[in-house]
Amino acid sequence: METAYFANGCFWCTEAVFAMLSGVQSVTSGYTGGQGENPTYEKVSSGATGYAECLKVEFDPSVISFNDLLTVFFATHDPTTLNRQGNDVGTQYRSEIFYTTDEQKELAEKYIAVLKADGVNAVTEVAHFEKFYPAEKYHQNYYANNSEQGYCQFVVKPKIEKVQEKFKALLKTQK
Repeated sequence: METAYFANGCFWCTEAVFAMLSGVQSVTSGYTGGQGENPTYEKVSSGATGYAECLKVEFDPSVISFNDLLTVFFATHDPTTLNRQGNDVGTQYRSEIFYTTDEQKELAEKYIAVLKADGVNAVTEVAHFEKFYPAEKYHQNYYANNSEQGYCQFVVKPKIEKVQEKFKALLKTQK
């Protein structure tokens, strides 16, 4: 098993996306990349802590590659907006990859370089992972527990549908 850490805006928006992928064993919403111990949603939302809303993705690299995770990461948020995803504004909503291995760093940097060569002005940062704090319990499995909520219907569901259509080969099989 390996672990990847992705900051790509509101963790509610993409937690369900990564959970659908074959080889992904778990997805945890939380915070990383900031200062201070034990951040809370209230503190992180203020933008004063330096923390980003982040996903901890535990995956089996023999089933899904880190590069496949990068492909889904970049397809499910806007990597060209600095500190913003839709109506969510602030450094806590930045686009950032926190690598745990030199290979992850290299792959992330290469992926961004290809995007830029293709004319995509990606502002996604790549930083060494240091510490992850799980978000409060009510943030975990947010879409699964709140799928009828307006935000989930208008923001999360379209991302899920996009992944279901565009990345069928990467999805867990239905039982």
